[in-house]
Amino acid sequence: MSITYILKIMKKIFLLLLLSITSSLFAQQDLMDQYRGSKTKAHDLIHTKLKVDFDFDKQQMNGEIWITAKPHFYATQEFVLDAKYMLIHEVKMMNRTLAYRYDDTKLTIQLGNAYTRSEEFEIYIKYTARPEKVKSKGSAVITSAKGLYFIDPHGTDPNRPTEIWTQGATESSSCWFPTIDSPNQKTTQEIYITVPNKYRTLSNGALVSQVESGTETRTDYWVMEKPHAPYLFFMGIGEYSVIKDSWNGINVDYYVEKKYENEAQAIFGNTPEMIQFFSDKFGVPYPWEKYSQVVGYDFVSGAMENTTATIHSEPAYQKAGELIDENTWEDVISHELVHQWFGDLVTTESWSNITVNESFATYGEYLWREYKYGKMHADAHLFEDKTQYIMGGHQEKNLVRFHYEDRDDVFDGVSYQKGANILHMLRNHIGDDAFFEGLKHYLIKHKYATAEAHQLRIALEEISGRDLNPFFNQWYYKNGHPDLEISYSYNKNELTVNIEQKGKTFKVPLLIEIYESGKVTDYTVNLYKNNHVFTFKTTSKPDLVNVNADHILLCTLNDKSKSLEEYIFQYNNAPHYIDKKEAIEKMAENQENKQAKATLLKALKDPYYQFRILALQRINFNNKKTLAILENLALNDSKTLVQAAAVNVFRKLDKIDSYTSIFEQGIQSPSYAVKVNSLLGLYKINKVQALQAIKTLNKEDSDYLAPQLAIIYVESNDESQMSNIAKGLFQSVFKNNPTEEDQQNFMKTFAWIASSNNEEAYSFFVTDAVSKGKRYKKYGVDQLSIGLLSQMIQMQKATSNTNKDVLLAIVKNGLAELVE
Repeated sequence: MSITYILKIMKKIFLLLLLSITSSLFAQQDLMDQYRGSKTKAHDLIHTKLKVDFDFDKQQMNGEIWITAKPHFYATQEFVLDAKYMLIHEVKMMNRTLAYRYDDTKLTIQLGNAYTRSEEFEIYIKYTARPEKVKSKGSAVITSAKGLYFIDPHGTDPNRPTEIWTQGATESSSCWFPTIDSPNQKTTQEIYITVPNKYRTLSNGALVSQVESGTETRTDYWVMEKPHAPYLFFMGIGEYSVIKDSWNGINVDYYVEKKYENEAQAIFGNTPEMIQFFSDKFGVPYPWEKYSQVVGYDFVSGAMENTTATIHSEPAYQKAGELIDENTWEDVISHELVHQWFGDLVTTESWSNITVNESFATYGEYLWREYKYGKMHADAHLFEDKTQYIMGGHQEKNLVRFHYEDRDDVFDGVSYQKGANILHMLRNHIGDDAFFEGLKHYLIKHKYATAEAHQLRIALEEISGRDLNPFFNQWYYKNGHPDLEISYSYNKNELTVNIEQKGKTFKVPLLIEIYESGKVTDYTVNLYKNNHVFTFKTTSKPDLVNVNADHILLCTLNDKSKSLEEYIFQYNNAPHYIDKKEAIEKMAENQENKQAKATLLKALKDPYYQFRILALQRINFNNKKTLAILENLALNDSKTLVQAAAVNVFRKLDKIDSYTSIFEQGIQSPSYAVKVNSLLGLYKINKVQALQAIKTLNKEDSDYLAPQLAIIYVESNDESQMSNIAKGLFQSVFKNNPTEEDQQNFMKTFAWIASSNNEEAYSFFVTDAVSKGKRYKKYGVDQLSIGLLSQMIQMQKATSNTNKDVLLAIVKNGLAELVE
């Protein structure tokens, strides 16, 4: 595979992985013959009691389970449990051995007698869970389905902690304990976890006791008194530091690796305020006995909302120098917390109705931003959600869909991003008071139970008094969105607005704002056919015609008539995030126009920092006046991300040596973004001074920033940080909006490592490439990994390195793992 081909793959993957955080990018084939409804309930789970310990060498779990259940309606003599690839040692009821059949996925137990729906029974099973034997595949969002994961169980990898954690969604809890693995089941829970004394444990509910169970082991007893779904059962085990916090007298704890204990509060510390906010917003106080969050190494998804015990993946970890710029994980934290109401308290009764879980959690990100940081910041996020949905190719999928190939396929840009936008429309449709009171009614009515989208509709109808079937039929049970083409003309005090619905026809309200003579007039029109012509009386030619002015309607919109002058007016007068963003982008395309350039410069002082960054990225800085503004932003802006963006502009200007003092000052910033851009800028002026500045960094910063400064080490052939650079190099494939320079620097750094004699760096890069290649195989990352490793072999063969045979063996073993 050639370098050119590798670059082509990288360009494609950069885009795909931008969209894959919470979305599957592949259109779903039409599978109308495969109805996917709720699982038939032959039995109801009532209580689950577990006792477990672990064989780290074999990566197995020894388990005992007591399941209390009863028939749902019809009398039964058989009890069928999901149990994947286990060893079943005993099955008993009241010390009486029971006959059973087991086919590696289903355990069918003969109860001996017929039980009616009024009769409970308790089954005891002794078993061994063998997650490495599980053959179930993962998905784009949840990349593995083993249920139980041992991370570096032998403690041989100095760069990975030894951990055990579970991931139950969608139906993988049955890989570590027998159960009815379906979202329409609910059960209370207790679990005894026996581990070596050095480990801390985390599970659902409250930690009731810790008892020494041997000279080197301890048994922790966790109790969950309120019922929840089996896929939300959780265990987390590791040498964690536990940072204590609280809300209204309940424990709010953060489980992190010891090296991040100083940052844990900055990462997760808004959680108590979030709990209070969502308790107030939903009208239902946080319903559980505690809330803990843990970070799991190599976690197979972004995060998972296990009841009272959310697990996050490694990107949650951030250093102080990053957090001063932005907590990039805060949206995930709010998302998973909202699930404690929408998903855990009230759970989707089937994967087809996953919108009642995921759309709410995604919209919760908007609600938190709206409350904490203002509407502009929230609208920016909702716009990103809309863009991900539209770019993701999901238009043919219903929000509630009963036909799909695999249950994991419903975790996509429709259930998440589109669903959040639909909730935003629904909120506007019935008004804030009815919307949030309706959500309260829904949560109380179905608490500790399950629900589907129809029950959400009914709850909102009962509060609002409105028939919401038309809204739900169009947005929940059909697909797509309006695609609007707009044109307008003015003649003799009459404005004519033409709106064409291209493709499918929707019945929707649409807000049109007309600005004239210093005032704005709102008109709400109703679209119901392919073409509409609306006329409005005006006293003069409007300064701006703004269609979908509140940007509530989820649609694509092409305005063919709006002039540059109108965009300039729009920036200065229209209040919405999208209005200003569109205007800045249009003005940037027309900087030869003096008014456009002047307004673009005005955007550098916009109260919202993202607009300052957007303008910085697009303005041509070509005179003393604009350079003075740029310098002020680089040195004095209140947001370090704006400072970093300004420093980055200086890096790319001609006569860069005139700005040495700006880079020197930026190197002293506590912000990693400012520091990195300043070091890269200084390096272009004075390589020796930049290298000396890097050497003055403390070891933690030096190690952490090495991947971002890789090109400096490469060009100076300084191998002191090669291992740290190799650790983070493959991760840069996931960078948003990479430039041509980013891709060129990647290949230079890759060639530097590939031609080296550094065994540790080789191992780091190959391990990461293999891990991510397997994890993101669905996006073709495995082919990128194979291509890069093949190039490493060719490059290494061309060297005279003394360690060549060892290095080649490392790469060949990695290739074998990728193609097996």
